Amino acid sequence: MSRQTANFVVLGVAGLSLALLWLTPGALAGFLGLVGVALTAYLRPAMAVRAGSLALLALGFTLALSQVPRVSILFYGLVAVLVALITIPGIPRWIKGLLGVAVLLISVPIAGFNNTFFLELGIQIGIYAAMALGLNVVVGMAGLLDLGYAAFFAIGAYTWAIFGSPQAANFLSGQFPLNGNFFYLFMAFAIITTAITGVLIGLPALRLRGDYLAIVTLGLGEVVRVLANNLDHPVNFTNGPQGITPVSRPDIGWFHSLMSGIGIELDARTDYQFFFYLLVLVVIGVVVLVNINLGNSRFGRAWIAIREDETAAKAMGIPMLGTKLLAFATGAAFSGAMGVIFAAQRTFVSPESFTLLASITILGMVVLGGMGSIPGVILGAAALTAINTDILKSFSEYLNNLRQAGVLNLPSQVEPAKYERLVFGVILVLMMIFRPQGLIPERRHQLEIEEAKEAQR
Repeated sequence: MSRQTANFVVLGVAGLSLALLWLTPGALAGFLGLVGVALTAYLRPAMAVRAGSLALLALGFTLALSQVPRVSILFYGLVAVLVALITIPGIPRWIKGLLGVAVLLISVPIAGFNNTFFLELGIQIGIYAAMALGLNVVVGMAGLLDLGYAAFFAIGAYTWAIFGSPQAANFLSGQFPLNGNFFYLFMAFAIITTAITGVLIGLPALRLRGDYLAIVTLGLGEVVRVLANNLDHPVNFTNGPQGITPVSRPDIGWFHSLMSGIGIELDARTDYQFFFYLLVLVVIGVVVLVNINLGNSRFGRAWIAIREDETAAKAMGIPMLGTKLLAFATGAAFSGAMGVIFAAQRTFVSPESFTLLASITILGMVVLGGMGSIPGVILGAAALTAINTDILKSFSEYLNNLRQAGVLNLPSQVEPAKYERLVFGVILVLMMIFRPQGLIPERRHQLEIEEAKEAQR
């Protein structure tokens, strides 16, 4: 297809989608909008047409969500626009940044104020994206397979949950829970605590390689979960399997005043959700900057050297243990910070949130997106979180409705939401067979693959 024809088709579909999303918002218009995003990505129109098409589609999805906030496909249309901005080459960075900020700070909040589930979904995606970026340092950059990563998430969450609730009064004298404003201090404290824990765990574990390291980290992760489950006697530290609640939240009076100053009136239904949504965005921005700077530093190059060939890296004089420990501590610190946010946002923590499945899910996000790739890992986190939180459950409800209406005669055991592990496993197997480099591969991996293809010709 010629460039001129592609321009005409892409702009036509984007314009038609905008009109339908505005005038007759619904699932069908949302589906056409998604088709518009796909055509923008794959037909390769001119750069200005691509940018304009994505802007029109983002506007259309936003208008539709302001009218029919319960249609999930419209929200995923916004996510698709963000993914297209990350993956489509040729669009100037300032346009990508402007559109991305507009979607994250205008479109998603508009959807979230009408349906708080979208703010909750955005928070969950953000929390898991930040943790996946942390694990990306360990697995994607340094090549150290860690199957107990949720342990650091648990340490961060329990660090604030114990002192931000009356739980600490069981073993300490003083006034508990602490004031909610200690939340910010405990975020810094959790970063330090989990980084030190990562070093202590890594000291014996990182002398191992490959499968042995994976088995040891798996065991250590389970140790933390079992401790959280059983440290309720003889002294009650964690309240055992019942978990800890209520966990204090920070005072956000200043946030109310700030939002009122710019014309946004928050109510009890949306204030904390919007606050945590913005907080998670800020933390992800910091985590991405730290990832980029570390990746370009001598430590990042040392991690990649270890990942590619540990023996050669050692022969070149790279200190093995110290370099590996730095990767382990960095990844653990990211996870600890998100644990504090998780505890405050949910106001409840229990050992069930930090099982082996949580570690495997975060690892799956890294593998799905592309090991070592920052945009890939964020995309993987968004995809698996959306599947786990919304898509499988919505599909189960849809099947139940059809079953109750007599359209389908399915046994009651057919509940897609119960098979999340099976779905994740199938996704990972398919990725290993058809796209082992991930959805958005790291640039180095991409170049290696292209060189291999050239060599085969």
